[in-house]
Amino acid sequence: MDGWRTVWAGVCVTVCWGITAVCSLPIGAQDISGEAIAYREPDDSWTPRGADACCNNRKTLLQWSYGTGFGGGPNLAEPLVTDRPDFTEASSTVGRGVAQLEFGYTYFHDSTDGESTTVHSIGEPLLRYGFGFDWLEFRIAANYLREVRRSQDAGRLSDGGASDLYLGLKIGLTPQEGILPEMALVPQMLVPSGSEPFSELEEPLPGPARMPKDRVLPGLNWLYGWDLTERLSLAGSTQFNLDVDPASHSRYTLFAQSITVGFSVTERLGGYVEWYALMPSGADLVKPEYYGNGGPVYLVTDNLQLDFRAGVGLNEAAQDYFVGSGASVRF
Repeated sequence: MDGWRTVWAGVCVTVCWGITAVCSLPIGAQDISGEAIAYREPDDSWTPRGADACCNNRKTLLQWSYGTGFGGGPNLAEPLVTDRPDFTEASSTVGRGVAQLEFGYTYFHDSTDGESTTVHSIGEPLLRYGFGFDWLEFRIAANYLREVRRSQDAGRLSDGGASDLYLGLKIGLTPQEGILPEMALVPQMLVPSGSEPFSELEEPLPGPARMPKDRVLPGLNWLYGWDLTERLSLAGSTQFNLDVDPASHSRYTLFAQSITVGFSVTERLGGYVEWYALMPSGADLVKPEYYGNGGPVYLVTDNLQLDFRAGVGLNEAAQDYFVGSGASVRF
């Protein structure tokens, strides 16, 4: 346990040191073009003192090529970019002074050994807020889970409660430059603040809905993506998170890998197809799970998106299927 705390502290110190070092570069090596969004004034209340001449005009913390042309990152003149409904989150931030709320509902079902389990993931609210710089985003999420189990021996059992609090920071690292991807890094953690249902699932749910635990569980999510054409995109994520094994109640590392293809049918209607895997290391009971999912998304306005998703488990350990819908609003 102490070893993991040391690793996590080292990651946090390294990230903070890197941000400080980049922001201390000579001004001649940075973008001072001052391009502004006409209809929105950025909120400077969270901007560190002395940062205006350094990092304010950057859309990403770094860039692939040396020079002053820092591009990419959030663009408020374009439709919002959301983290939902797929497992792979966006590789861009929302932008300084911008708030974005994403929420929805998902139904999970699994049957094995004469017992069926249904989980309702209700709300799924994720609040994203850009502060300080365009490339820095604060993230907070919570959820309500209701689990219903049915078996011939025990009949029907149900219970529910709030999930643990999710906290994270998304750091926009680089814009896309040719074949080099747009990238972001998300240090994140689950804080034990939820109410634990009467029994836990023997495997993690395929998405943001996770049963409450009794300890802080840190993780790191590396996001990357490419715009292939005006109507086609490719993205992926590689992440690890600490979790708790329901059998031994000891920590293990849950690795996750995803790949998703997004496409546009019209200016307002699009969709995605995705594969992802949850791969535990050091767990006694939890087994690897593989999923395929997809669905449509519809832009009502540039600041409002509706979505639907459906997915299936691709191996025996995975949930049988899940369906859900939601919305995202940019303020």
